[in-house]
Amino acid sequence: MGMEDYTRHQQGIIKRYYENIDQVAWQRLSELVGELYLASGKKLEKLWASAANFMKKLEVPQARIDSIVEKRDVEMLAKLVKELMSKE
Repeated sequence: MGMEDYTRHQQGIIKRYYENIDQVAWQRLSELVGELYLASGKKLEKLWASAANFMKKLEVPQARIDSIVEKRDVEMLAKLVKELMSKE
């Protein structure tokens, strides 16, 4: 589906979304920190996978992603989010 299939208004919304994808990704990653503190079981695994995907979108080095996800360290993830927010 090409952009010509959308109205001019919809095209503007889509364009702004992709221009701000970094902000969207770190915002969602910061929300995941809180959810990870509270989650358990299968939901916890799904949230960690989602966090890893958002870290990739934010171009966090793969070694750091692996370290955080393997340790399941929510505090390290929170520190990463704080670092990313300070760069904005």
